[in-house]
Amino acid sequence: MSALLLIAVVIGLAVFILSRNTHSHNQRLNQTTMDDAVADARRWIERLGSQVLSLTGSDAASTQALADASERYNAASSQISTAATPKQAQMARESALEGLHYVNAAREIMGMPAGPELPPLEGQRAAGKVTEPRTITHDGNTISASPQASANTPHYYPGGTVAGRPVPAGWYSTAWWGPALATGVWTAGSVLMFSALFSGMSGVHYGAEQFEDGTADGSDDLGGMDDSGDMGDTGDMGDSGDMGDTGGDGGGFFDGGDGGLFDGGGFDFDF
Repeated sequence: MSALLLIAVVIGLAVFILSRNTHSHNQRLNQTTMDDAVADARRWIERLGSQVLSLTGSDAASTQALADASERYNAASSQISTAATPKQAQMARESALEGLHYVNAAREIMGMPAGPELPPLEGQRAAGKVTEPRTITHDGNTISASPQASANTPHYYPGGTVAGRPVPAGWYSTAWWGPALATGVWTAGSVLMFSALFSGMSGVHYGAEQFEDGTADGSDDLGGMDDSGDMGDTGDMGDSGDMGDTGGDGGGFFDGGDGGLFDGGGFDFDF
């Protein structure tokens, strides 16, 4: 019995040591994963901040895009400051990347090089893009969409998933996705509005049913974007030492102002 007891003790001790070592290894691995996720997010956030600080919009559309980029910078900074898991850090990274897509749109409008291609946003390929100008009337409100910025369509969205549903990339007369982005809930009439605005459009390869349940098929290719994790230099960073006003209503670094992301230009979002 003593020999069997000794063997049991040795086995138990070995299992304990192995378990402790495995636990320590997993802790180190999890911490490394978290550190990497935070570092990656901060890298994109810093690049976005440099761009927002150094650029001033030259017209309504570029000013609005920079205001939205500023809002995304604030959101990403807040998210990374409280991130406790790799997933939360990745959400901050996504917000920063979205802001950089807004920056690139503003730079293009102003005749500046957009910089190297950015990694795609979550659901961006599936969301598709606006390929033709279109205007509808929904519940007494006029909504326009266009592939290009104009005085009538100053609100840009880079394409992606908002509150679980795909929103095509393009320029719009109003930020109709804004309330869902803020609340995480789409209104009941959003499906009808989506169907009227995008039905039959070549760049949007899904219908109102797929919009409603968020199951776009991803067959659209947004300009051949790859999954590169590093876009390199986002373009001319300008003089990031100037911490002043980035210009125009909504261009401010900490305030979306009149041109903020959720300014629908007087549009009634009660679909």
